[in-house]
This record gives sequence, structure tokens and C-alpha cells, in this order.
Amino acid sequence: MNRVSLMTGLMCCFGLFSCNRKAQPDVPPVPVNLYQVDKHQVVYYDNYPGTMQALNQVNLLPVVQGLITGIFFKDGSQVKKGQVLYEIDKRVYQSTYDQQAANLKVSQDNLTQAQQDADRYTYLNNYKAVAKQQYDHAMIALQVAKSQVKAANQVLKAAKDNLNYAVIRAPYSGSIGISQVKLGNMVNVGQTILNTISTNDPMAVDFQLNEKQLPDFERLLNAKASARPDSLFTLLLPNNELYDQQGSISFIDRAVDPQTGSILVRLIFPNPKQTLKSGMSSLIRVHNLDTQPQMLIPSRAVTEQMGEYFVFIAQPDTSSRKKPGSEAKSNRAKPIHHGSNLMAVQKKIKTGATIGANVIVVSGINPGDKIVVDGIQSLHDGTPIAPGKYHQMKTNR
Repeated sequence: MNRVSLMTGLMCCFGLFSCNRKAQPDVPPVPVNLYQVDKHQVVYYDNYPGTMQALNQVNLLPVVQGLITGIFFKDGSQVKKGQVLYEIDKRVYQSTYDQQAANLKVSQDNLTQAQQDADRYTYLNNYKAVAKQQYDHAMIALQVAKSQVKAANQVLKAAKDNLNYAVIRAPYSGSIGISQVKLGNMVNVGQTILNTISTNDPMAVDFQLNEKQLPDFERLLNAKASARPDSLFTLLLPNNELYDQQGSISFIDRAVDPQTGSILVRLIFPNPKQTLKSGMSSLIRVHNLDTQPQMLIPSRAVTEQMGEYFVFIAQPDTSSRKKPGSEAKSNRAKPIHHGSNLMAVQKKIKTGATIGANVIVVSGINPGDKIVVDGIQSLHDGTPIAPGKYHQMKTNR
């Protein structure tokens, strides 16, 4: 009897506790700010890492062997075409030239004598006053003398070339580097690099282009200069300073690299102040030629997950949320802001160029969508939201 009374009392207490327990409140919406997606006419640039190259660059190699007896420039200076840069000991080559010049004079004198003998025997032969053999010998001697003169001329020319090669001149105007040899050094033919010289105005800038963009650049290459937009190719220097000269497209390489699907493109930039140096890295800015309006959203609205990009858009919340312990209030709506009942829905997007604090969206959302720009740190897919103010995009139109 006592056990039955005890169980009855416990059940009454449990029922009373259940009746007095308060229902758990709904999770409040996360306050956010929204931006309505729209299309804008924007000006932006496609960026490509580039490397500067000299249009002409050559290593200076000696054509003759000998000791360096003269250096006639300052390391790193600007030189003119034809300017004397180095001199190799000329004494041996001068002596050889003088000797060959003397040999040529002997050959010419022998030719004069052979010509006189040939003329004399020709006259006598006409009157049958000389043996035929003597006449033939005279004609052969004349031909031999002519060949000796021709050979002596060639040897003298080679000696003159060697003498001239002992003086090394600049093949074109440009910048010369640091000398790799000093006075008194022995240099060998085709082996010893004396220096490097390169042109510096204009300069070439090379970059790799994706094959998908190749048709657009081929049209630019073939278009007349007057038909190309202003500031089509500009350059950011390594210090992020905009270079004050504009470039032009020079050529597109003959083939696409099958490994990377890219192709080399070369631009030409004037370099009157010698600002650009061979080997310098830079960022090429190519004025985008797409004249269609673009969807532009704040970059802070975009989240990245494993290399993919997402935004949260505001959509009506049509879900049914029941309050625990109250069937009569199971269909009661959540608290809303300004009469709205919204939730955040995550959307995957494809992004384009970044323009300042904004980014172009290529696909994934549509004009008119309202995306979350503030408060995304507290959101996940399906989170109820309470929108505040709307942001407006400021763009260059």
C-alpha cells in the first residue's frame, strides 16, 4: 500500500514538473547586411606576369687569339655601334699582314714579267719565229702568275681580317655589362666570353597566354593601330608603380605548349629613360575588351572552400519549425526584421577579375539576387537571417 502511494506521488510530481517546464525559444535570426546583385559597365584589366627581354643580346667572343692589351669602356655603360671595346695584341697580326702584303707585291711583279714574256712570244709566234713549245710555256707561266696573284690577295685579305678582329667593336648601340677579362688576360678563339651587350630601347616583355584567349589576341595583332583601344597594354613595375609608357603587341609564338596549354606573346615597350632592364619581372595589364555589363559584387561577400568560391543569398524561409511542447504553436513564424522571413542559402559561383574591393561573378547567381555582405561568419546553409541595410555598388561606368 505504501509502495503504491509512493509511485502515485512520484507520477504526480513528474506531471506537475512537465506542466511547469517552459518551451525552448527559437534561435534568433542572424543580423546581416545585403547587396542586390546588378550588372555594371566596368573597366578592368587582365593581369599576366611577364619577363623583360632585350630585343638583341649577344655575348662578345674573340675571333683571334692573344693577350688583351686594351679595354676602352666603363662597365655597365651605354655604348654606340662601332665603338672600340677591346683590343687584342696586334703585333703578330700586323707582322703577318705586312708579310702577306710583300708576298702580293712579289706575285704582282712576277705577273708583270710573265705578261711581257707572253706578249713577246705571241708576237713571234704570229710570224713563226719561235718554237711552239716556248710559246706554250710562256702562256702557262702567265696563267700561273695570275693564279699566284689571286692566291696572294686571298691570303692578304685573311691577314687583314685577323688584324681587324684584334680590335673588337660594339655590334650595335646598347648597354654593356661587366667585363669578364682584364688587361693581360689570354683569350681563346670562340671560348672566352669577353662581355655581353644588349639593346635597351625599346624593350620586349614576354608572357604566357592561355590558348582559350588566343583568338582575341590574334585579332589585336592583325588590327590596325588606330582600331586598338587606348591604354590596351600597360605595365606594373616590380615596385607596383605604373610604367609611364604604353606597349604594343609584337608577335605571338608559332605553337601552343601541349604541356601547359599556353603560348608565348611578346609586347614592345619604349624605354627612353632606361627604366626597364633585361630579366626584370613585371605585371602586364591588358585592358579588357568585353563591353558587356558585368555582375560585380563586394569581395567580402565571397568565401572560399577548397579552391571553390561561394556566396550566401537571401531567400524566403518556407520551412516549418515547431516549438517543443506546444502543438498549437507549431506553425508559428520566426521573428523577422521589417516583416521579412528569410534564410541564407549558400551558392557556388565562378569568379572573374578582381577590381579593387570588388570581384566579377561569371556564373552562379543572377541579377536581382540579394547576397549577404556582412555577417557571413555566423552563417551556414539555411541559417535564418534578419537583413539590415542594403549596400550600393560604386563602379566606374
